[in-house]
Amino acid sequence: MANFALDLETFWFLALGFLWVGYLVLEGFDFGVGMLLPFIGKSDKDRRVMMNSIGPHWDGNEVWVITAGAGTFAAFPDWYATLFSAYFLPLLIIVVALVVRAVAFEYRGKHDTARWKGNWDRIIALTSFLPALLWGVALTGIINGVPIGKDMQFTGNFFDLVQPFALMGGLVTFLLSLLCGAVFLGLKTHGELRERARTVAQRVAPITLGILLIFALWTTWGVLGDVIPNVLLLTAAATLTGAVVLTTRRGTEGWSFLLVSLTIAFAVGGLFVILYPNVMVSSTDAAFNLTIYNTASGSYTLTVMTIVALVMLPIVLFYQAVTYYVFRGRLDPDTLEASPSLPEAVAKVADKVGITEEHPPQANVDPPTA
Repeated sequence: MANFALDLETFWFLALGFLWVGYLVLEGFDFGVGMLLPFIGKSDKDRRVMMNSIGPHWDGNEVWVITAGAGTFAAFPDWYATLFSAYFLPLLIIVVALVVRAVAFEYRGKHDTARWKGNWDRIIALTSFLPALLWGVALTGIINGVPIGKDMQFTGNFFDLVQPFALMGGLVTFLLSLLCGAVFLGLKTHGELRERARTVAQRVAPITLGILLIFALWTTWGVLGDVIPNVLLLTAAATLTGAVVLTTRRGTEGWSFLLVSLTIAFAVGGLFVILYPNVMVSSTDAAFNLTIYNTASGSYTLTVMTIVALVMLPIVLFYQAVTYYVFRGRLDPDTLEASPSLPEAVAKVADKVGITEEHPPQANVDPPTA
C-alpha cells in the first residue's frame, strides 16, 4: 500500500470498496440461507420460512453488485475492461447463477409436488454456492496477480485465475456466507428451525475461524511479504470470527450476526486496503500493474459522478435501512399456512365470491330489448 492521498481517484476506489463490502455483507447471508435450504429445511413449511426470511431483501442486495460494476465501468474503464477480459468465464458463471437463482425463487411454487420443489431447492443451493465461492476467488486473485501485459491486456488463461491462494480466498467467502446465513436464520426464526440453524452455526464457526487464520497468515507472509500492517483488517476479521464461536453457543444471534457481518466487512475491506493504489496486480511485471491513476476516467467524469453519488447514496441507504427495519421480526413455521394446491386455491376464490354448483356464475349481459 502506497501513501494515501484523498483525490477523486482515491475517493472512487474507496466508494467501490464500500459497495463491494456492502454487497458481500448483505448478499452473504442470503447466499448462506440459499445454500442451507435443502439441508436444514426438513419440511416444505421450513423451506418456505427460510425463503420468506430473505424474500424482502435478496433482490435489493443484488443491486449493490450492479452498482459496483457500473461504477467501475464509469470511474475506471481500463480496469473494467481488463478485469472482465481476464475473469470472463468466472463472471459469466456468476451472472448465470444469479439469473437462474432468481428464476428458481419464482418457479419453486408453480407446482405443488415434492419432486418439483426439491429440484428447485437444489438449484437454489447450487446457484447460491457458486457466487459465494467465485467472488472470493476473483477478489483474492486480483491481489495475488494475473498475467497482464504492458498494454493492459490479460495474457494468461483460465488456470492462471485458479491459483491455490485464490481458491483459499474463495473458500473463505464461501464459509463466511454459510456462517452468516446460519446465524441469520437463527435470528429470524423460532422453534426447531432456529435450533438447527444454531447447530450449523456452532459447527461452521470454528472451521471458518481456522481457514480465515490460515488465509491471513498466507496473505501476510506468503503473498505480500513486508506489508504486515495492511493485513491488520484480516487479523481483526479472524478475531471477530473467534468471538462468533462464543456468541453462537450462547444463543445471542443478534450479536453473532453483527460480528459475522463485521468479519466479512473487515476481510473484504482489508483486501482493498492491501490493493491500494493498484486495482489489479500484474504477475508478469510490477511495472504493468493497473492503478487507480492509469485506469481512471477524466476529472470531469469523476466530478459529476461524485456529485451524483453524494446526493443519491444517502437516499438509497435510508430506503434499504427502512426495508430491513420493517421486516425485522422473526418468522415462525408453526404459524405459516400450508400452500394450497391449484384446485384448492380456485375453490377458495370461488367460495369467497359465492360461486357454487347450485349457483354457477352468470354472464353480466343486459337483456335484449324489443
